[in-house]
Amino acid sequence: MAATSHARVVRLGAGAGYSGDRIEPAVELAEHGALDYLVFECLAERTIAIAQQARRKDPELGYDPLLTARMNAVLPIAVRNGVRIVSNMGAANPRAAARETARIAQALGITGLKIAAVTGDDVLDVVRQGDFHFEESGESVASFHDRLVSANAYLGAAPIAEALAAGADIILTGRVADPSLFTAPLIHEFGWNMDDWATLGQATVVGHLLECAGQVTGGYFADPGFRNVPNLARLGFPIGEVSADGSVSITKVPHAGGCVTEATCKEQLLYEIHDPQRYLQPDVVADFTQVRVIEEAHDRVRVTGGRGTPRTDTLKVSVAYVDGFIGEGQISYGGPGAVERARLALDIVRERLELSGVETRELRFDLIGLNALHGEKAGARGAEPYEVRARVVARTASAEHAEQIGNEVETLYTNGPAGGGGATKATREVLAVQSILLPRTHVSPSFEWVEA
Repeated sequence: MAATSHARVVRLGAGAGYSGDRIEPAVELAEHGALDYLVFECLAERTIAIAQQARRKDPELGYDPLLTARMNAVLPIAVRNGVRIVSNMGAANPRAAARETARIAQALGITGLKIAAVTGDDVLDVVRQGDFHFEESGESVASFHDRLVSANAYLGAAPIAEALAAGADIILTGRVADPSLFTAPLIHEFGWNMDDWATLGQATVVGHLLECAGQVTGGYFADPGFRNVPNLARLGFPIGEVSADGSVSITKVPHAGGCVTEATCKEQLLYEIHDPQRYLQPDVVADFTQVRVIEEAHDRVRVTGGRGTPRTDTLKVSVAYVDGFIGEGQISYGGPGAVERARLALDIVRERLELSGVETRELRFDLIGLNALHGEKAGARGAEPYEVRARVVARTASAEHAEQIGNEVETLYTNGPAGGGGATKATREVLAVQSILLPRTHVSPSFEWVEA
């Protein structure tokens, strides 16, 4: 492991904040960020379930759909600049992701890479065999048996740190807690103990600030006229400069768009936090209540004060299951009387669905631009819009009934009211996600090598 000099700084770059994120900012970081590590965080709650479905169709798939494009773009630069890559782009198939990365390296003429796949998060068999209840609804997981798609435990930093200690240049994981992707390189570089709760709490602050990439450099922060952010079309992703005590300075490549301020960091710090004193992570129960955020310079913010207490005996597991189908149809109306014609259109579809016996679990009739987000009372204020889009959407038990939703909207083209246009329709299977808590003893994370 690296020496633990307090003068030493490890530079972490956030290469993605979700599966479909832009690739150019990651290339920019690899080229100009003077990074030690480039971390791609690409798994939302449902992403891995969608990946499991892809793997069922083809056992060589199930990893992030942009992995090939990302690796082709960043690998040559990362190797040239000595940047190690950590990512959960393995999704439902870390081994296949590692094999694909090895194939890309070979095609690019890159040799000698040590690529590791972290596994152990897939606990579907354990969940199927146990007596578990969902945390959100209290329902028995066993009652969903035939509908279960995936069950993935949130792993911590340990297997990634172990792979780094063994010399890995690239590490691809499945489900790992977002902050742990960033915590692991720090544990490796600074030789922190896995029961150094205070330091791991601050490291979780680091990971939490970086995990959503462009959110902390002003992307989600921007609000024209109130919170102006420069050059959003060229938004740069953040860099964390971390010292041996876990303190971090958040910054970005100077020529990149966006900004790093006290406000952008505070907003991201609060993102998805239920209890700031007990932020449950697989590595530590983090405490954000004493965190201090101070602007050091332009686009440079220092964050300290994270603490922690011992980790829990359980791990969160996201369990995905098939939950019916969604059918949707939309059509636009414009000009004088647009809102009244759109309301009539919705009334027609409502009656048509009753006449045809379409059975729905949930059914919505929205006027986008008027009441789709906040309902009739909030949407009734102000002048009537000149254009409006009617939307009908329903959750059904069958794909056939879901298809009828969009079909009935589409028939408004010729069956009235007047002036409808731009109709669209879609049907998709619903993947729902709930959580269980699984004793750590049921989870055995490990890593394995894939030859490049």
